[in-house]
Amino acid sequence: MKDLLLSIDLGTQSVRALLYDLRGDLIGRQQQVFTDYQREQPGWMSHDGEGFWRAAANCCQRLWAQEPAWRARVAGVGVTTQRGSIVPMAADGACLAPVLIWLDQRRASRLPTLSPLWRGAFALAGVAGTIAAFQREAEVNWWAQHATDVHRRAHKFMLVSGLLNQRLTGRFADSIGSQVAYLPFDYKRHAWAGAHDWKWQALAVRPDQLPDLLPVGSVMGTVTAAAAQVSGIPEGTPVLAAAADKACEILGSGALQPEVGALSYGTTATINMTSARYVEPTPFVPPYPAAVAGHYSAEVQITRGFWLVSWFKEQFGHPERVAAESLGVAPEQLFDELVAQVPPGSLGLTLQPTWSPGIRTPGPEAKGAIIGFGESHTRAHLYRAILEGLAYALREGRERLEKRSGVRFSELRVSGGGSQSDAAMQLTADVFNLPVARPHTHETSGLGAAMDVAVGLGLHADMPTAVAEMTRVARWFEPQPGAVQTYDQLYTQVYRPLYGKLRPLYQAIRQITGYPAPD
Repeated sequence: MKDLLLSIDLGTQSVRALLYDLRGDLIGRQQQVFTDYQREQPGWMSHDGEGFWRAAANCCQRLWAQEPAWRARVAGVGVTTQRGSIVPMAADGACLAPVLIWLDQRRASRLPTLSPLWRGAFALAGVAGTIAAFQREAEVNWWAQHATDVHRRAHKFMLVSGLLNQRLTGRFADSIGSQVAYLPFDYKRHAWAGAHDWKWQALAVRPDQLPDLLPVGSVMGTVTAAAAQVSGIPEGTPVLAAAADKACEILGSGALQPEVGALSYGTTATINMTSARYVEPTPFVPPYPAAVAGHYSAEVQITRGFWLVSWFKEQFGHPERVAAESLGVAPEQLFDELVAQVPPGSLGLTLQPTWSPGIRTPGPEAKGAIIGFGESHTRAHLYRAILEGLAYALREGRERLEKRSGVRFSELRVSGGGSQSDAAMQLTADVFNLPVARPHTHETSGLGAAMDVAVGLGLHADMPTAVAEMTRVARWFEPQPGAVQTYDQLYTQVYRPLYGKLRPLYQAIRQITGYPAPD
């Protein structure tokens, strides 16, 4: 029987090969952690594209070694990956340069010139700075300025998802659902931008340098003999268009309706709303393609998100790391015990998690802040303040989404590694004053990709059926009235005004130190 669905989930920290059945149960899992990112200069971050593919194929081979019978039962393959990470590729499929990772901070300074008509229109709309920031962030513009030979030789500029799909099928194609990048993509039409769109002037890329785009759930091709030899996936297995990792997380958590908010507690923390309507979460910032064909995912993100938890573990979590190793448990499990030592609100210690600059909200001057220190505060208070600060920032995102869409959230689904923390889940329910659900599996990104495969192959009739059959709630967390009151006061009176009050100081820091680099 062809009754298993293979997801290749390549995130920032690792790649996983995941096997699901048609009930959404995780049958097999193999993982390889990435420890070989290249950092040629401070702020730069890249990775060998071929290394990404070898790691993904190796995880697949280990699945078949774990249980050989699984291999013959694979009905189809779906790829979900980190967003916004781009690589230039030659016509023979070779990577011409390392993949520039979404966290990479190199910026172009010599920008393509926009026509006077577009410049005037953007100035009139008050978004000229936003457009210039978009151009500086674009990897294709950086290659055009600093790696002209690579840029000239590029047959295609591919996202990591497109790279893996090309390795599997031999075709330069990618899913519409994976298009989250500084490329000339029309987020409203779900297609490459039209011939007269301003993005073709703003970005140093030609239409022929971009891959074919296919709708979510469509068959992109089949596994080639060469890919089968490397990965062990049977030759001829269908490869279906899935979506980017955040989009698949949302689907895998069961947040199919707009009133069900989806939080992702990953390296980037996000709050999303899935809708059939085009809703910009911030003016001129588009919603991304959802993992459901023809749908949009309006998103507000905290770029460093649960990276802050990793930062705390590295900088302050030595006792828990040592104890966890001796007990054979994850350090995060012991961090929950730290949170339990501290009351809601962390005795006023408040963290603003804008650790990375943004384009519009937050702005390019953004930095993080921790205020309210007193003699009673310990590292336990700091850890709880990190979790609370992330929840405050996402609550602010919720208010923007509800205002822009006219839809109010009735519940939240939380996925990503941080969702495994009971403490994080409970304080999220308290900060939002909403019931919060943890899905039955923490591998929701891979599950969402598997659901796209299942519907695309007709193994489930449609996406509502797939959600009903393949997603479940493992545990609900209900708001606690006392904590809700404390958080509401701290959020409205302390957290919300914080960025506006500190912004002039952030701008002064930027001017004095040059960090983040002025435009």
